[in-house]
Amino acid sequence: MATDRDTVLEAAVGVLSRRPTAHLDEIARSAGISRATLHRLFPGRDALIREVGLLGLQRFAAALDTAATEEGDAQAALRRLVDAAVPDAMLCAFLAGENQLYDHADINDLWEVQIDRLHALFLRGQREGVFRIELSAAWLSEAFFDLVAGIGWAIQDGRLAPRDAAFSLAELFLGGALRRPEAAAPAPSPAPVTIPVATTHSTSDRKPETDTP
Repeated sequence: MATDRDTVLEAAVGVLSRRPTAHLDEIARSAGISRATLHRLFPGRDALIREVGLLGLQRFAAALDTAATEEGDAQAALRRLVDAAVPDAMLCAFLAGENQLYDHADINDLWEVQIDRLHALFLRGQREGVFRIELSAAWLSEAFFDLVAGIGWAIQDGRLAPRDAAFSLAELFLGGALRRPEAAAPAPSPAPVTIPVATTHSTSDRKPETDTP
């Protein structure tokens, strides 16, 4: 029987990310423990949800650290972040869907720290000419995080194979976020080709032939 807190939290997020109002009995069954054991680990539903939220934010912070988002080319840094964040995409899905989490000051403060780090990555990429400047860095940050959450839901529902998740996320996001090259000036129209016409003598230029007696 699983009694490790993190194991129970990861089981809980699989339920809560899709059904935020799921009963504690369902969460306990998913974790393979009794409701009494769940209560011994977490004194109530609010405490459980808060702990899942903290775990999600800690994992996302660890992904940012692993990706070293402050270093190197911004596009390469984002691809590293994709690889680091996708394994915990379901926790991101929980963070995206559980609005009551942000009523806790410590949760909200930790979220702001992580989203600011993501915002800094996109802002740096815009300054480097990597990401589109007509889309705000704040919007790119929100869109990226929501796409990570979407990956979590898609994997859970069987609509996306885990092995395809990182590639699907990177290609979809970067397809819209990368700065487009300046439109090339249209090539000048080719000059009309003059085809020389062979010189011939008109029959009118010829003297008529006459029979000379």
